[in-house]
Amino acid sequence: MPPRKLYFENVRVGDELPAMAKAAIDRVQLARYAAATNDYNPLNVDEPAAKAVGMPSVVAPSTLALGFLGQLVTDWARGGQVKKSQARFTRMLWPGDTLVCKGRVSDRWGEGGRYYVELDVWAENQKGELVVRGTVLLKAFYSFEDETRFRTGQPPLIVTVPRQATLAAPPPAKAPPSREPELPPTKAAAGKAAKGTPARTPAKASKPAKSPKKGR
Repeated sequence: MPPRKLYFENVRVGDELPAMAKAAIDRVQLARYAAATNDYNPLNVDEPAAKAVGMPSVVAPSTLALGFLGQLVTDWARGGQVKKSQARFTRMLWPGDTLVCKGRVSDRWGEGGRYYVELDVWAENQKGELVVRGTVLLKAFYSFEDETRFRTGQPPLIVTVPRQATLAAPPPAKAPPSREPELPPTKAAAGKAAKGTPARTPAKASKPAKSPKKGR
């Protein structure tokens, strides 16, 4: 059976990627990551150097979490192409942290035979704290037929799909029913409302009457 592939026609805004839990970060992983990236920052691999600048221990590079998010996306988007990605780091990583990577489809659109899917992705630590959050833009075939056309040199399947992030947004919450005032309005206020006079506008009749002229 061929491996599952991502096709645009099967994706909907709001779909969630299967959460991916990672094992606790340890010193061996940090050493291997430093060797793989050729980045031997003392704060990541040298305990005395990290403590000398006030750290409780070595700190894991933030890009390690970014790599985990990349694994989450590529495992889900088989056959899709990553066209753009960006991320923002919000919390430091420490040895012993366990991360859970999550994602959700936030938008999709297609025109001219090109089809795109946008994802919101993020990672949380064992305390439920956000560590990194970002977005990923994928390009995918519309369907198996569309991919077959591409493989055989035929024109792509043309289906126009407007951006759907706003279309799929939840409807606005209904306003709660208005509460009746605890005390009923006075008859005077009710009369003013009936005449269209705002209740806060003082009535002319409330002005003091002029005193009679002297000498009469």
